[in-house]
Amino acid sequence: MQLGQLRRRRLLDRPPGADTIPVVKREDGAIGLFKQIYRVVRQVPPGQVVSYGAIARMLGNPHGARTVGWALHSLPKGADVPWHRVISSQGRISTSCREHAAGLQRELLESEGVQFDERGCVSWDRYGWEGLDWIEVEELRRAP
Repeated sequence: MQLGQLRRRRLLDRPPGADTIPVVKREDGAIGLFKQIYRVVRQVPPGQVVSYGAIARMLGNPHGARTVGWALHSLPKGADVPWHRVISSQGRISTSCREHAAGLQRELLESEGVQFDERGCVSWDRYGWEGLDWIEVEELRRAP
């Protein structure tokens, strides 16, 4: 039996729903991965920025930049997560939703001392957050 056939056979032998990932809601309403994203974003100091992709890479998902965006877009009003400190890898504000308008994000960043150039970009050398090392990320993941 070839490897592909063997894999298909294993999938077919599983009970219905066994190949789906259960989504567990937490007491604060955050889904597990979103909760981890929020924990990392809370670590970004005022006056610094980080990209969606960098947050995803810190959490072990190098292709998860859009998931980080979805998580931040899903924040309830008044959440204590500094969503405005997360920008595109090009150093630009990339939000297009009403709740988190680009003008508001820029205003919040400027109030923390972040400056934009004439193209509307932030200097990574000057304002980029280095992030957490893997040990710090694991500690955040394990926290209740």
